[in-house]
Amino acid sequence: MTTIMWIVVAILVLNTLGAIITVLREVRDISTTWAWLLVLIFLPVIGFGIYMFAGRGLSAKKVQQIQEQYVAGVDAFLALQKHENNRNRLLPPSDLSPASRELVNLFLNTDQAPVLGNNQLQIYTDGEKKFAALFRDIDAAKSFIYIEYYTIYADQLGHELQRHLVAKAKEGVTIKVLYDAWGSLGATAKFWRPLTDVGGQVETYFSSQHIFTDFRLNYRDHRKVVVIDDAVGYIGGFNVGDQYVSRAPKFGYWRDTHLRVQGDTVQALKVRFLMDWNATVKDDKQIAYSVKPLENTEPSQLNTPIQIVASGPDNHHQQIKFGYTKMISSATESVWIQTPYLVPDDTVFDALTSAALSGIDVRIMVPDMPDHPFIFRATQYYANALTALGVKVYHYQNGFLHAKTMIVDGKIASVGSANLDIRSFKLNFEINAFIYDRQVAGQLRDIFEDDLKKSRLLTMEEINHQSRWLHFKQRFSRLLSPIL
Repeated sequence: MTTIMWIVVAILVLNTLGAIITVLREVRDISTTWAWLLVLIFLPVIGFGIYMFAGRGLSAKKVQQIQEQYVAGVDAFLALQKHENNRNRLLPPSDLSPASRELVNLFLNTDQAPVLGNNQLQIYTDGEKKFAALFRDIDAAKSFIYIEYYTIYADQLGHELQRHLVAKAKEGVTIKVLYDAWGSLGATAKFWRPLTDVGGQVETYFSSQHIFTDFRLNYRDHRKVVVIDDAVGYIGGFNVGDQYVSRAPKFGYWRDTHLRVQGDTVQALKVRFLMDWNATVKDDKQIAYSVKPLENTEPSQLNTPIQIVASGPDNHHQQIKFGYTKMISSATESVWIQTPYLVPDDTVFDALTSAALSGIDVRIMVPDMPDHPFIFRATQYYANALTALGVKVYHYQNGFLHAKTMIVDGKIASVGSANLDIRSFKLNFEINAFIYDRQVAGQLRDIFEDDLKKSRLLTMEEINHQSRWLHFKQRFSRLLSPIL
């Protein structure tokens, strides 16, 4: 062989050895391991650049910081609930169905998440209405405003949010904002200066405010949480940006689902924010876990039991995925799901197909347009596969569907930040509200039925007429699904 050939062979051998060593340094499931080996071996040298961007895990130090604040937050919350009735309210209510009680116990065991009653909910599916309500609540704040979003863009809506926060900061209200640098491109220190100059505090979750010094795709803070004065909380799928209020021509109408919460659950949202904030900032900026004790109402007076469940790469339990799987497997009548990304792992895929083949009415609604090309093609692959096994898949056609909801038997529901995809299960920090209330589940079911009028059913005839090239793109994207 020529010298050049020897050099090429040497590079390929070293690249392969480097790929094996790099991937096996961290404990991963088999599918993710093979996906990264595929990238690193078949894209010599370039693959390592991709891995540095999308494959690196969290450092042991960061994981320890998160876990320490998790323990501190849970301990503080439980310690404040000294009244006997309040202690009982941290346990599954006796009137829950057996399936609901099992789900409650799952989250108690994996996330120490208490089920809390005495709540009132408002459901928002329109961005303009959601942010109008949020800005009214911000304007009425007297003590503090805590905000955590994956995306806060420096656009018209982002500046509008900032103006409301600046006004309250000038009145002496404590303002703390936590956001993800990768999800909030453009929201630099300069953008936030009007707020920080009047005393507001702004931090990026475990990262620099500049993406070039935070060159990492995975392990992002995908949560969306707002807590105001121990009185009002928000949780759901809306981020902060013009596209989320339907001002972006690319997406048209933005269809999402968000909850406004009043009652005991606000304290659970507050604890979650404090955990994330304290795990991010230096010691001198940390906040004491001043959680308000629950009201001393009798259990018989409680309504709308809710569990706030968080998951992330700091915990191997994959709590929200376990919750989704448990909900699906416990269904006796129906499972209705809305998700922008349908990239389930084998466990969730098998649960969905098992339910459908058992005669359960399984319906999944996804967007009919892409916002991420590879994920859209992978979603198409799984939509086709699930349709062939009896799941009804609908494509929403009145804009972009970004809602993350699940309704089971019209009795239990989940609303939050977690998509039905591997990234939400394993790679990002997520938060969902699991709701044990027939009335709320019924409202979400009505919303789903209204969305059906703006959707089309995927059929085997349509799948069979898809081109070979489209099928190739779907299958190739599916190969990368563990790392998308």
